[in-house]
Amino acid sequence: MAETSKIEWTDSTFNPWEGCQKVGPGCDHCYAENRNARFGGGQAPNWGPGAPRRRTSAANWKQPLLWEREHEAFMLAHGRRRRVFCASLADVFDNEAPASWRAELFALISLTPHLDWLLLTKRIGNVPSMLEQPGMQKEGLPANVWLGATVVNQAEANRDIPKLLAVPARVRFLSIEPMLGAIELDRWLTIHKHWKSVDSLPVAPWHPPYPKHWYERQKLVAAGWAPALQWVICGGESGPGARPMHPDWARSLRDQCAAASVPFLFKQWGEWVPYEHSEQPPFLFSQHGHEIDGHALPDFESDDGKAQREWQCDWADQILARRVGKKAAGRLLDGATHDGLPS
Repeated sequence: MAETSKIEWTDSTFNPWEGCQKVGPGCDHCYAENRNARFGGGQAPNWGPGAPRRRTSAANWKQPLLWEREHEAFMLAHGRRRRVFCASLADVFDNEAPASWRAELFALISLTPHLDWLLLTKRIGNVPSMLEQPGMQKEGLPANVWLGATVVNQAEANRDIPKLLAVPARVRFLSIEPMLGAIELDRWLTIHKHWKSVDSLPVAPWHPPYPKHWYERQKLVAAGWAPALQWVICGGESGPGARPMHPDWARSLRDQCAAASVPFLFKQWGEWVPYEHSEQPPFLFSQHGHEIDGHALPDFESDDGKAQREWQCDWADQILARRVGKKAAGRLLDGATHDGLPS
């Protein structure tokens, strides 16, 4: 779809098809569904159960082959391989997507061994059975696939991270966007928090045993441990109806990853920015309606130039946030940019 992407953690995006359906609270304000509706005359024709998914053009499917041919030039320019985020407008492991399309996609991935394909899914539980479908490679995921799962709160983390860890992949990562609550990852960031040793890892019956080099990391391996997750992405929600993200949720993830030597990438605040990160002095919300210490909250000018009063005051510790738009909110966490990536 795009040779260059504005998404901070990828270089390019490729959509083999378009369409999906809501499967959790993170999908409530799906930008891809809104985009589908915008081009569908107000209705999203490729969204929901039973809706046909729209395959993209033959010309689009040839784009990764061009990137593969250009891999040496990309390596010289960037010192690393090109990262390709697959299916920003869909989900590769969507039940409604034809299995034959998925098989063609994996054939394309195998034809582009110098690209790192980032497959991010909200349906991580579907991966093992779909890799067994006709036309798929019986040896599992190709070596150039990074497999990611999207989780937005602790309940989804508890449910889906074990499923992610049960799938062998060279890189396994989390995308916590939109972040809708505090998440504790400590038990999964390193194997010794979850299993006794590398040798005791569960082995799916459809794949050979996990090669130990997938889990190697210098200091942890020297101590007998290794990371189970290789990367964590975090971000707030943007777009209409966006929900704010508490700064302490992001700080906690950053600190957990630092303690486990796992790369952490803070993508964005989203529409809302905590008041402590804005240009005005921080303050706490007092229970006087729209007043702080007896003073009315000021209006602010939104991205469309209209004066609005959009404030978030219902966090347990009463930190106030204001809606300034994604661009103005930025992506600094405590004054720093976090762009961690797997080595």
